[in-house]
Amino acid sequence: MIDPALESLPWSEQRVADDERWRRQVAWLFERSRFYREKFAAAGIDSASAAGGLDEIAALPFTEKAEIRATVTAENPIGTHLCVPREELGGLFSTSGTTGTPSYIPLTRRDMDVWVTTSARSYAASGISAGEIVVSTYNAGPFVAGAALGAFDRLGVCHVPVGTGNTERLMTAIRLLRPTAAVMTPSYASYLIEWAAERGFDLAGSTVKRLMVAGEPGGGEPAMRARLEAGWGARVTEAMGIGDIGVSLWGECEHQCGMHLGGRGAVHAELIDPATGASIAMADGARGELVLTHLQHQAAPLVRFRTRDHVEVWTSRCACGRTAPRVRCIGRTDDMLIVRGVNVFPTAIREIVAGFAPSVSGMIQVRPSAPGVRQEPPLPVAVELAKDVAPDPALAEAIAARIRAALVVTASVELVPWGTLERSEYKSKLVRH
Repeated sequence: MIDPALESLPWSEQRVADDERWRRQVAWLFERSRFYREKFAAAGIDSASAAGGLDEIAALPFTEKAEIRATVTAENPIGTHLCVPREELGGLFSTSGTTGTPSYIPLTRRDMDVWVTTSARSYAASGISAGEIVVSTYNAGPFVAGAALGAFDRLGVCHVPVGTGNTERLMTAIRLLRPTAAVMTPSYASYLIEWAAERGFDLAGSTVKRLMVAGEPGGGEPAMRARLEAGWGARVTEAMGIGDIGVSLWGECEHQCGMHLGGRGAVHAELIDPATGASIAMADGARGELVLTHLQHQAAPLVRFRTRDHVEVWTSRCACGRTAPRVRCIGRTDDMLIVRGVNVFPTAIREIVAGFAPSVSGMIQVRPSAPGVRQEPPLPVAVELAKDVAPDPALAEAIAARIRAALVVTASVELVPWGTLERSEYKSKLVRH
C-alpha cells in the first residue's frame, strides 16, 4: 500500500468521510453546473440540501453519456456540465470512442493529481514498487489512458512507454531492458503469446514477472488468466477505469480476488439492476451494473454515471488488509445479448470455450443473426481451433452443450481454422453484427 492508513481504514469510517465530500460536491454542482441544475430541477430537487447525503443518493437521477453529448455544440465542445472557466483547466483528454464518437474529458490540475493518486494506488496493489522497470503499451496520445501513465512516475518506477501496435519494439524492449512488469490489454497479452511462439521467443522465460492487464474484461476470467500466466510465466492482475470518471480506479492485489477501489475518497460506487435501474446492495457475490459518482471533482463532476460495466462485487476485507470494495468485470451491458429472456455476455462464452483447450485457441466471435440486442436461438458462435487441430463435430457439440448447461442458452457452434479470427493489439471485438 502506498497509503496504508487510508487503504486499511474501516469502510464505515470511509463512508462518513465520503458523505461529507459528497455534500460539498453537490453544492459545487448547484453553484457551477448548468447541466445538473437543470437535471435536478426536472427531478424536483431545487437545492444541495434537498439532494441529501449518500444514504439518499439512490433517489437522484442517473447520468447517461448520451445526455452529456446532447449538450455539446460547436461553441461548447465539452458540454454544459463544465464547472470551471477554460483558463482553470490543466488538461483535456478524450475517451477512446469504444461506444461512439470520442468525448472530451476536462480536468483541473487538482483533478489530474487525484487521477494520478488513485491510479498509483491501483497499480501499487499489483506489487510493483520503486526501482522496477515497467513497460507499457497504452496509447498516450489524446486518450485518458495516457493520464494513467503519471501513476508510474508517482510510484518511482522506471517507465518504458511503447504504445499500441509496436510489437517488435515491445519485444525488443523486453529482451534488452529486462523489465519486471508489463502493462497492456488482455487481448494483446494473449496475442503476444502466439507471436512469441511463432518466432521462438521465450516469453515465459523473460524477466517479466508481473503482467498488469486493463482496458477490457478478460484478465479475471479463470481460463484467460491461466493462459496468460502460463504463456508469460508471470502473475496476472487487473486494473480498470472509466474514462469519464477516472483512469485505473480499480486495481487487483496479489491475492487475485477482485480489483480494489483505488479511487476510494474520490468516487462513490453503487450497483444497480441494468434493466430496471433498481439499487442492489453492495455485498459479497452481488452482481449488477456499476454506477459511479464523483466526490471531489472540479472540472466536470458526474453524478450516478452509468458505466455499462457489469460486475461482481465483494465487500469483505481482503487478506492484503485493504478495506475498499472489490469488483470483477463480467462484461459490458453494451455487448450483452438477450436470448429468449436470458442475458448473455460474450465474455462468459469465451470463458466456457477456453475450457476446451488445447483443442481450441481461446478465440471466439458471437455472430448474431439479427440486428439489435434480442436474439432467437440458436445463437451463432464461431470458435477457433488450436493450431493443427482438425474440426470435429463432436467437439462443436460438446462446446454447445457446455454453453447450454452453464448459460441456459442454445448456441450453434461453428469451428473455424486457427488464425481465422482477428487478433488485436488493443481490444478484442467479441461480437460481429
